[in-house]
Amino acid sequence: MTTATRVPAVEGWFTMDFDRPALIGQRCGTCGTYTFPATAFACPNPDCDGSELDRVELSRTGTVWSYTDARYQPPPPYVVPGDEHEPFAIAAVELAGEGLVVMGQVVPGVSVDDLAVGDEVELVLDTLFVEGDTEHVVWKWRPTGRSA
Repeated sequence: MTTATRVPAVEGWFTMDFDRPALIGQRCGTCGTYTFPATAFACPNPDCDGSELDRVELSRTGTVWSYTDARYQPPPPYVVPGDEHEPFAIAAVELAGEGLVVMGQVVPGVSVDDLAVGDEVELVLDTLFVEGDTEHVVWKWRPTGRSA
């Protein structure tokens, strides 16, 4: 039996730890501003001229700040798994520790009808698509109390 090789859909944006995944961001050493994804140059805070940015793992939990659904098929280079686009929910989540809002897909089986602003969610890893022997993995948000 062949096992697919798991690779991140976007290199360097999250850890590949399926038990405790985390988004990888940066924290400004001068003012404490967090960024995601990591920037390469300087603090994005317009009131700060800091340039020392530390890579950090961001909070794995947060609350739904806003949400919507993706009913249309996204254009290339998005890869549609299978033959046909299936709508999915997208949530903007305010991270518990940083206050930063990060968007991401919501796990399959959870629609906009199941979400509300303020719902608690956690970060999980899931397959975005499979290509040959390679499984492309992305982070998704899962309402707490649900299994992956």
